[in-house]
Amino acid sequence: MDRRKFLKQSSLASSLFFVPSFVKAFEQVASSSLGYKRLVIIQLSGGNDGLNTVIPFRNDLYYKERPTLGIPKNEVINLNDELGLHSSLMPLKRLYDNGYLSIINNVGYPNPVRSHFRSMDIWQTATDSNKFSQTGWLGRYLDNYGKQPYNVIEVDDTLSLALKGENINGIATQDAKSLFNLLRDPYFKNLGKHQNDAHLSEHNLGYLYKTMIEAQSSAKYIYETSKTVTSKKEYPNNKFGNQLKTTAQFINSGLETKVFYTSLSGFDTHVNQLNAQKRLLKIYAESVEAFVEDLKANNTFKDTLVLTFSEFGRRVNQNASVGTDHGTANNVFVIGDNLKKQGVYNNMASLSDLDDNGDLKFEIDFRTIYATVLNKWLVVDDSKILNRSFNQMNFI
Repeated sequence: MDRRKFLKQSSLASSLFFVPSFVKAFEQVASSSLGYKRLVIIQLSGGNDGLNTVIPFRNDLYYKERPTLGIPKNEVINLNDELGLHSSLMPLKRLYDNGYLSIINNVGYPNPVRSHFRSMDIWQTATDSNKFSQTGWLGRYLDNYGKQPYNVIEVDDTLSLALKGENINGIATQDAKSLFNLLRDPYFKNLGKHQNDAHLSEHNLGYLYKTMIEAQSSAKYIYETSKTVTSKKEYPNNKFGNQLKTTAQFINSGLETKVFYTSLSGFDTHVNQLNAQKRLLKIYAESVEAFVEDLKANNTFKDTLVLTFSEFGRRVNQNASVGTDHGTANNVFVIGDNLKKQGVYNNMASLSDLDDNGDLKFEIDFRTIYATVLNKWLVVDDSKILNRSFNQMNFI
């Protein structure tokens, strides 16, 4: 079959590129037990403004630098004498009061990059800012400790770099039934008849054939396992709420998945930030609270850890458009049932001692958080995945 004709005639071919590519290399993967603990990662895409999320409402410099953008003291949800949460985060405050939340401040990395795409690559690959990698930190976790691609799932239509390994990639799907039905189409079933044909020697076309064939078995497993459970919890009716609802369904059904990856976009608030961030933080907090309650009702919250990050924070001073420009250090939220250090993990960075660009100085390398989660929660060798050793933290 001619390669160009194959791609042109297939009405479904374009959608296949949303199915993650992985090769048959399972025999090379370590056979270590995956255990039962699960990690859920939430990515706030666009660079959430950490200073208007966890607010230093007692600091006069905060209001001096943000005369119209600063959150008024009477609207802040107090956490302690110095810090408070944005008013949209009341659901998160309830988790905080129950001991389910740890707030880690001043998280970043050396020599920060203010490009969305590059900074996100750094967070997803866990490499230094001057190095590039084709594999993500969760992809390397799969390479070393996974058994099947569905051990790591991104609840979306496309696969992020974080989940791409050398030998195995994760699975991307936000609708198990749709993915299953797509790959049951007669068109795909016929592909198996061609896998020994001569045209499979063409690298790109052969790889595409093998990708689709392998995807069928994973899609079948995910669908047939997860369909046994239906969530009774009401979630916010938006894309992010649906992502977490699907994630809860996967977890509560006993799917053999260790890591789930989700995202909420829209945080690049250069202009008129107040209303945009208020809306997004409300979506985030209400969805996360529903997710936690869903897991608790099914006795799976105790074995689930939720990690929320954004690729960078925003500048300390507001801009002329009543927004904020790209910054550096930010806060990270860790949500779980048995946190060793609940509440505010560390103090906020100084607003008077900024870096040369006028940004917050980072204190905690984000890879120390990854290392802690890998070592203490997923119980694997973090240095094998991060390619070096990092100090452990004590939030779990």
